[in-house]
Amino acid sequence: MSAGSSAPSLAGAEAKSSSVQPTVEPLEPLPHKRSSESKEQRADEKNPFEEPVEVDADLEAEDDPEISEIPPEVRRVVSLHDDTTLPTITFRYFVLAVIFVIPGAFLSQINTFRTTYAPYSVFFVQIASNYVGLWLARVLPDRRVGIPFTKWSFSLNPGPWSVKEHVLVTVTAASGATSNLATTPIAVGELYFNERLHPAAAIFFMWSIDATGYAFAAIARQFLLYEPAYQWWQALCQAALFETQAKQNKNPSPAARKQFKVFWFVLLGITLWQFLPEFVFPFLSSLAFLCWVAPHNKIANFLGSGLGGMGFLNLSLDWANVSNWNAGVPLFLSPWWSQVVLFVSFVFSAWILLPAAKWGGLGGYQYCLMSNRACTADGERYPVSALVTPQNTFNQTAYEEYGPMYLGVHNLWTVFFDYASYISAYSWIAFFGASNIRKAYKKFRARRNVPGGGINHQYTDRLNVLMRSYKEVPLWWYLALFSAAFASIITIVALDLIFIPWWTYFVALATGAVVVVPLGWLYAVSNFQLPIGTFNELLYGTMVQNLSHHRNPIGASVYGSIAGDAWYRAQYMLQDQKIGHYMHVPQRAIFFSQVLGITLGVPINYAAMRWVLDTKRDYLTGDIEDPAHIWTGQSLAGYLTLGVQYVLIGPTKLFQQEQWKPIPYAFLFGAGAPAVIYLLHRLFPRAKFNLWNTTIFCSGASIFYGNVSTGYFSRFIGGFVVMYWAYRYRYQLWARYNFILAAAFDAGFNLNLLLIFLFFGSGKVVTMPHWWGNDAQSIEKCYALE
Repeated sequence: MSAGSSAPSLAGAEAKSSSVQPTVEPLEPLPHKRSSESKEQRADEKNPFEEPVEVDADLEAEDDPEISEIPPEVRRVVSLHDDTTLPTITFRYFVLAVIFVIPGAFLSQINTFRTTYAPYSVFFVQIASNYVGLWLARVLPDRRVGIPFTKWSFSLNPGPWSVKEHVLVTVTAASGATSNLATTPIAVGELYFNERLHPAAAIFFMWSIDATGYAFAAIARQFLLYEPAYQWWQALCQAALFETQAKQNKNPSPAARKQFKVFWFVLLGITLWQFLPEFVFPFLSSLAFLCWVAPHNKIANFLGSGLGGMGFLNLSLDWANVSNWNAGVPLFLSPWWSQVVLFVSFVFSAWILLPAAKWGGLGGYQYCLMSNRACTADGERYPVSALVTPQNTFNQTAYEEYGPMYLGVHNLWTVFFDYASYISAYSWIAFFGASNIRKAYKKFRARRNVPGGGINHQYTDRLNVLMRSYKEVPLWWYLALFSAAFASIITIVALDLIFIPWWTYFVALATGAVVVVPLGWLYAVSNFQLPIGTFNELLYGTMVQNLSHHRNPIGASVYGSIAGDAWYRAQYMLQDQKIGHYMHVPQRAIFFSQVLGITLGVPINYAAMRWVLDTKRDYLTGDIEDPAHIWTGQSLAGYLTLGVQYVLIGPTKLFQQEQWKPIPYAFLFGAGAPAVIYLLHRLFPRAKFNLWNTTIFCSGASIFYGNVSTGYFSRFIGGFVVMYWAYRYRYQLWARYNFILAAAFDAGFNLNLLLIFLFFGSGKVVTMPHWWGNDAQSIEKCYALE
């Protein structure tokens, strides 16, 4: 979808109010003069923002039926009136979309190859784009520009900077300034099998799996998007910041100016600080106190090291390790109880199970405990690529020569809890969310019998009433998006470029569609997004294990990226659409901004992947060890191992091995644990057992800590200060600065990562000389770590 071809249709999609005609910036035939204001009027303006819309105070009464249906926490945050005249899709929007999507897509994709990372913060985009938007509204000329060979034109500066433009820029960045799951099979194929996918095919494949997920959002939006009872906490947090910024733009106060001074000072401080643990002084990334006491003691080193050990009482001063979004529970944004559950899972896995396996014989296999690569019976690295013949079939001769494939016990229990977390999500919903699901289904059935307008007309709360002013996104838009993605992938599959049978693509679509509603519901009510995991790879292996063709292990990762990204992207699209719902942005403009985001971001994702594969290849393959344990390639190695196990060996043969016999009990554990918690909750309701979410616990225990176990203790301490002490005892201070600090920390880290790339990695690679704080043997001073 091109911006030029879409703009005219979007102009017609904007709102029509019975009392006010919108002045949304459409493309209009030349010549055209603005009737709403003159240059002199604009010159007299002191602040380039929209004027406030007056509303009757009595309409805000909480006993108003339109108001009472909205949850109190939403009413305290979201504006309950709308100005349909505000511009949305403008020239400024396109400029800012490009500015913020391109670096974000690059950094986010680089982060996926790192062991730890902090995301390209959407809060940074939200804050920075507001400043840039206000500046553009001041400096851009009031001039109309015609589009060549058409009668259409657009204004370079359609008036004051609009909060709806601001929302659309942020939504575009949230869609496009992200990583792409399809790079995993592409990278695995190139690193381990020398299978380099053509750039055009790679980019179309990457775009198509994102577009499939966005199209699948149509399945759940009828249930989850318009229902006011589903808050979508992340969306509500962003809406709170949007509302605050809009008010500050209109009437900047000393408190507001102080907030943003804090933001910029913290951002600058984190940017400068991160040069130390990331480049100059890696010692700070993992403070292993036990290693300082006994640097040559093997037991003390294993206990204290956070880069290959248990990380016991280990602290980190590296925000990449502390924030570590691999865990799925953001420090500044997640409730304290969820952070406690996550830390308990870390303690259980790293501080209890690891020593039990190391010295207590847990699992019965003594080798490769801290490695997620496949090993032989005597602990040597398994040559997994040797099990693939040139015809991409299973090499039985090589398998008999090297023997069965073993996993380290730590890696094995991560698989166990990964399966358990997937099943636990459904079981938890069944026990704790069944009543809500039944209510939503009854409302859905009731709405089908209500004639009239769109879905907004079938709800009576104020937010949905306001959104009736705008045209709904028709179903055929989603169908067209899905058709484009389907045509691309089925063509690539038919040309046998991505190693899966054509019919498994249809199964991937079906399995992705089935989970959109239940997992979307979990995210909507709890702000926990279940990691994609490896269940899809297991399913793919079950389907192809008896085939004589398509037995390349890359196929499992391809299937997983299609089936997994379908519901993962659907959740992101629904979340951003909920932001648009809260901020009263036209639905069609939100849809366009999301599709534009992935269209801009995917080529940048591919370029970032190419840079990493070309410059970090030896680190990723394990031929050279990265002393900072950042470019370990552990994720790619894990997917390679899974592919070999599930595709070449096959689940049937795999689960017959003695080491794998306990794994099927993960499904029983995942299903039964929520039942036990539910029973305890019913017996002891005051004990709050309902907060001990088994899905979060299992997801935390499924994280592989073999390369990096530092940061979790620091994270727990930081979470206690921010989300328990400050939230409970300094709430006004917390409310004023929490989201500002969240944005500043993540934005500072990402800016630092970009600067390190530009200064030390974009041209000639520059490495930091070894010194005491960058010890060539061990940056932690854990010299006896095995």
